[in-house]
Amino acid sequence: MHGFDAFGAVGAGEVADDVDDGAGDGKFERHDRDGDFGAREFVFAPETGAFGGVDEWDAAFMDVIRRSFVQAVSGRFCGLENYRVVLHNRAFLLAVKNTLRFLLVCLPLLLGISLVLAFLLHAWQMAFHQKLRLLKAAYLVPMAIPAASLVLLWKLMFDKHGFVNGILHLCGIHAVDWMNTGAAFFVLVFSYIWKNLGYTMVLWLAGLSSISPDLYEAAEMDGAGRMTQFFKITLPLIRPLIFTIVVLSFLNSFKVFREAYLVAGNYPQEDMYLLQHLFNNWFTDLSVDKMAAGSVLLALVITVFVLLLQKLWETNE
Repeated sequence: MHGFDAFGAVGAGEVADDVDDGAGDGKFERHDRDGDFGAREFVFAPETGAFGGVDEWDAAFMDVIRRSFVQAVSGRFCGLENYRVVLHNRAFLLAVKNTLRFLLVCLPLLLGISLVLAFLLHAWQMAFHQKLRLLKAAYLVPMAIPAASLVLLWKLMFDKHGFVNGILHLCGIHAVDWMNTGAAFFVLVFSYIWKNLGYTMVLWLAGLSSISPDLYEAAEMDGAGRMTQFFKITLPLIRPLIFTIVVLSFLNSFKVFREAYLVAGNYPQEDMYLLQHLFNNWFTDLSVDKMAAGSVLLALVITVFVLLLQKLWETNE
């Protein structure tokens, strides 16, 4: 019986034993042993066709770490060679640069624009004592639109003969080839902000609505202006929410790959080439060793970022 790797393929050099658990329910425990890297335990459920177990996620993650230190074909231990290859890979360096650029541009824009709009809507709600339930529901519409429909919308808007270039032509401005020049990066930025703006605004509004109006009335009686109220009352009271919104926005930024992939394919314009494109191409090429090493590096970076952000927040409290 052949051993199964994390991707459902037959693993080279692995030895596996199927052991009936004796319960008569058709479930088998699978023990995979592979050299010096220890044993993993899986449970196969015929009714679902899937492997499970108490520590299945831990086992899968540890298997990725293991594969980052072995050759993809032979399964032999190669030390840090996979990491060296990945860190010297031109496509990897390009994807890292574009992903960092995307995050540094999109996150401040999204957080800033959504906070300002949420603050204005909250102030309007307080002034006119009107609920915004219907409006809040409308903000979430972009997240409910399927990716395939969004792709059609982007093509209609940003094609060389699309809606945006039509507006530019009416204004006497030359048409822009949005998808095949450096402008493709800004299409990606627009896509991310448009899809996540309403959702982030709803999160801000939830935090702003939890602040008692009496605090603003007391501050206004003491002569505090709008800006003073924002920095002395609003910002301190929504600090716990800021960490959550930053982390969610950071994680949501990796989902923009779906639209980028459907619009431009495996190899988009160079400025749109993100880490997700790279991992998808490695997966297609069955470069499991490079994909595993890159995944470990990415997981380390994300973990360090979240922990540092959390530490910074706890220090300033």
